[in-house]
Amino acid sequence: MKKEVQSDLSQKLKKKRKGINLLDLKLLTLLNQRLRMALEIGKIKKEMGKKIDDPRREKEVLETLKLKNKGPLKDEDLKKIFTTIMKVCRKSQI
Repeated sequence: MKKEVQSDLSQKLKKKRKGINLLDLKLLTLLNQRLRMALEIGKIKKEMGKKIDDPRREKEVLETLKLKNKGPLKDEDLKKIFTTIMKVCRKSQI
């Protein structure tokens, strides 16, 4: 591979990685916002005497996301990611 082509590809790779880093920071901010909201919901549920675990609600969330998903994220991967997010939020509410 020619040097200038290699250099151009290296610059493209660097730029894409920088974009990924920015997205990761945005995701981190959003995940923390989601957890703060889940903690507030947990307090309200406790005050109401409700259980933290709500499988029906979690199923509803997953179904809504699946309907909105335009890809390339596969539905099975979407489910894994959001199941983990909800599990972490649920554990934090206890």
